[in-house]
Amino acid sequence: MTETVLLVGGGGREHAIARSLADSPGELYACAGNRNPGIVALADGFEALDTTNPTAVTTYAQEVDATLAVIGPEAALAAGVADALDDAGVYTFGPQEAEARIETDKAFQRRFMREHDIPGCPDFETFEDMDAACEYIDEYDGDLAVKPAGLTGGKGVRVIGDQCTAAEAKEYLRSSDYDRVVLEERLVGEEFTVQAFVANGQLRVTPAVQDHKRAYEGDEGPNTGGMGSYSDSSLHLPFMDEDDYMDAVDVLRATVEALDGYKGVLYGQFMLTETGPRVVEFNARFGDPEAMNTLPVLNTDFLDVLTAARDDDPLPQLSFRPLATVCKYAVPDGYPTDPDAGAKVPIDDDVIAEVVNDHRKQSGDDPETAPEALLCYASVDDREDGIYTTTSRSYAVVGLAETIGDAEAIAEEALQRAGTEGLRVRHDIGKADLVQQRIDHMDDIRGGAD
Repeated sequence: MTETVLLVGGGGREHAIARSLADSPGELYACAGNRNPGIVALADGFEALDTTNPTAVTTYAQEVDATLAVIGPEAALAAGVADALDDAGVYTFGPQEAEARIETDKAFQRRFMREHDIPGCPDFETFEDMDAACEYIDEYDGDLAVKPAGLTGGKGVRVIGDQCTAAEAKEYLRSSDYDRVVLEERLVGEEFTVQAFVANGQLRVTPAVQDHKRAYEGDEGPNTGGMGSYSDSSLHLPFMDEDDYMDAVDVLRATVEALDGYKGVLYGQFMLTETGPRVVEFNARFGDPEAMNTLPVLNTDFLDVLTAARDDDPLPQLSFRPLATVCKYAVPDGYPTDPDAGAKVPIDDDVIAEVVNDHRKQSGDDPETAPEALLCYASVDDREDGIYTTTSRSYAVVGLAETIGDAEAIAEEALQRAGTEGLRVRHDIGKADLVQQRIDHMDDIRGGAD
């Protein structure tokens, strides 16, 4: 049977998904609210539409005779797009609205963890009354993370003792229009993510990734949707060991066992603490940028995962190339607080190819470990005379090599060669000194636990 896959979403994450499906047999169609030039170039057809409108997405799926669908953004899951596609007979690799609450409702998420005794759950309380939440801050013995219960694009959390004082956190709550918040113990350590493909009660896990949320180098500034990320050539990261990784996988496995009928990607964001991995949050879809780290090194055909999930077959065991990856986002000047739009994007696939060719001349001929670089467009304005920035993250460059340092050098060189006028990049992501800081930080934390 020839498959026709509909990809829902138009960001950098979806560009990575499109690339992972483009060489598979069958056809690929895409729909999004923005016209991502990278996705358009890979797809057999593209439709501009509101991806939070279940009727619009389902109508387009039926027009192209889609046999499978993959949903990228969380807003579409929250809107019930997976439910509508499933009801229309288009198997969708993404949870239905009720199961997606593991991400879209943080109060539900924490109560679910407590009810099912999922390991790694921090102390927490949920509030609908902001005055009561402020009283809890006053009474709590320690620092707290303040989280709106709903979706905030990774930008709504305030951490007392890190991003703000207790007084500032209370002012944040009183001045907000949130109807529900979660207050939970502040977790101290190093964050990392493990993403799993889930269907029919099974899960298959991908390499650990560390994202960088803070806007500026040195982990300074406000939180963003993610300025970049890296993974190692093994399943775990330099500041953790295999046991830490497997402990995180055990959390994901316990969560999948407790969820009824979950399908799609389950993203576990963890804090590696002195006592092991604790759960920062779950997401119900690929991370952005983490999808750009894991999918490019996936040897297994992603389409085989999708068809096995639909056909109730065992999910294929996953194989990954032994490569490290470093992803760096270019964002408009002023992002995220006061972004400027309208700068011309100077990079293209020709620049990427030149950088890769230069690095391959210095490496061996083994195709399994040959260096690579990928360009993933995110939120850009594709005009007749070129591609321009909007007010959101513009594009990402992903370097792939045998070491994190080599992968970082590839990504950095591509950005420098293209130029970043009107754009800003966190150049420190994947640099040896920043990675070493993570290692030293965990050594200090673990030393304190001895």
